[in-house]
Amino acid sequence: MINEWLLQFAEWLYATSGSRAIEQSYYLYNWIETTHVLTVMVSLGMLIFIDLRMLGLAMPNVSAVKLANRLNLVMMIGFAVMFITGLLLFYAKPVYTTQSIWFRIKFLLLIIAFINAVLFHRRMLASGASWEFDAKAPRNLQLGAAFSLVLWIGVVTTGRLIAYDWYQCYRELPQWLSVAAGCVAP
Repeated sequence: MINEWLLQFAEWLYATSGSRAIEQSYYLYNWIETTHVLTVMVSLGMLIFIDLRMLGLAMPNVSAVKLANRLNLVMMIGFAVMFITGLLLFYAKPVYTTQSIWFRIKFLLLIIAFINAVLFHRRMLASGASWEFDAKAPRNLQLGAAFSLVLWIGVVTTGRLIAYDWYQCYRELPQWLSVAAGCVAP
């Protein structure tokens, strides 16, 4: 039922002039995709520095709190632009994207990464700054940082795999994969 609803929504979205304009534009889709990839690099670059510092694998002599504070603004701006361009990429190809197993996995990983980031931030604020000059953050923050790295590796990997049609609905797929990809029988 949800797959049918998602497909109907995607078809309605694709029928709009804006969706077709982005998809059919000679340059616009490519510029949006390039901006998306560049802001992924900037945002995740900042996030990786913070996560590695929390794990004690980079910059152990730098205050973890100051590092996070200095990189947060650039990271958040990057995430905002990345989110907007991601929505535009979805808007340009909603039917293809909605029926992509990779997109669905990426979307799920993004939700989990967001929840992890909120919990990580809360734990960091609750722990105080007594550890900020320690080589490693407290254990709960280290676990959050490691989980963050794993999640974002998954997001980037599945995001890249969206371009490939190995498991698209027009192919012969096992039943479970067909359901997971959002395929709707005609």
